[in-house]
Amino acid sequence: MADALNSAENPFPVLGWLRRSPSAKALAQVAARSEPITHKLLDALPQGTTARHVRSLLVVAGVLPERNEHLARLERWVTSELPRLPGHQATIVRPFAEWHVVRDARRRVARGRYTHGAASGDIKDEQAAIKFLTWLEEREQQLATLDQAGFDLWLTSHPTQHVVIGSFIRWATARRLTGPLELPRRGRSFAVNFQTTDEYDQQLRRCLNDSTLPREVRIIGALVRLYALPVAKIIEITTDRFHQDDTGTYLTIDRHPVLLPPRLGQLIKDQIDQPRTTRTRRAFDEASPYLLPGNFPHQPRNPHGVDNLLRQHGLPVLSARNTAMIEAVTTLPPIVVADLFGLSPATAETWARYANDSWTHYLAART
Repeated sequence: MADALNSAENPFPVLGWLRRSPSAKALAQVAARSEPITHKLLDALPQGTTARHVRSLLVVAGVLPERNEHLARLERWVTSELPRLPGHQATIVRPFAEWHVVRDARRRVARGRYTHGAASGDIKDEQAAIKFLTWLEEREQQLATLDQAGFDLWLTSHPTQHVVIGSFIRWATARRLTGPLELPRRGRSFAVNFQTTDEYDQQLRRCLNDSTLPREVRIIGALVRLYALPVAKIIEITTDRFHQDDTGTYLTIDRHPVLLPPRLGQLIKDQIDQPRTTRTRRAFDEASPYLLPGNFPHQPRNPHGVDNLLRQHGLPVLSARNTAMIEAVTTLPPIVVADLFGLSPATAETWARYANDSWTHYLAART
């Protein structure tokens, strides 16, 4: 870390960071401890912005290895919450959490498909299992003797838990911890959030042409409206996925090179050449690998923060993404949409059927 600070081309940001940053003070406290500096040591500290910042600096400096922080967040939750459970609950929840949820999360990390949203969903699944077992205990019931009528009562009294309890019930049923239980079938509901043609076109023109908007807002807004990309995927885009040749400007999305409009291509090129910087990155002279770098070195932006940022500028995400997808699958063959948007053919076919089956609803939503 000292070498990283000393090697900065401009010493003044380093001095300012050392004098004023809470992260610098926390880093000094960690360094003063006699223990080796490890991820495990930092995991034992109160988790917050300062701890995340210190960790990211140590990773950038090579003191700590890189790791998937979404998986680490899930593992920290399991480590902190399971010891608080009564013994009889922990006997059931621990193998569910460690051998089912966390194990599956590690497999998804290995495939590069474990995001902030995935970690949040896994934590909700485990919370639902704890809530369900607590409810059974309050009613003096046992999981082993639970019947369909009792489970239906839970579903009726906890309507918001229908989806998140499914993972635990399927796991418990497969291991014969309970009898056969039928989960409610929840068909995919029709997306009702759409934009009119005028709204969609006007917002896309703003993203491409309005220089008063922050550049990151313009890039994200355009990618949502042109390629129906979710914010969680956009923030994970790295700069090495952008390239230019004689045929045009391309951005690789899910291993598919996607042709960009010239205006958007120029915005992305400017973003790579002049990324948003923070005081810490200036101090470390460290370039982020992400197209949209976050506040911490080598980490992307927070998806919730990006959603809020676009909403503040009058650029909603969900309705624009739904509209972009519907516009595409109703005017182009699904295989073309799959290639253009970097989707799997199966996903494009599903959207095409979805649009065709719900055409009447779609027209009503746009009027």
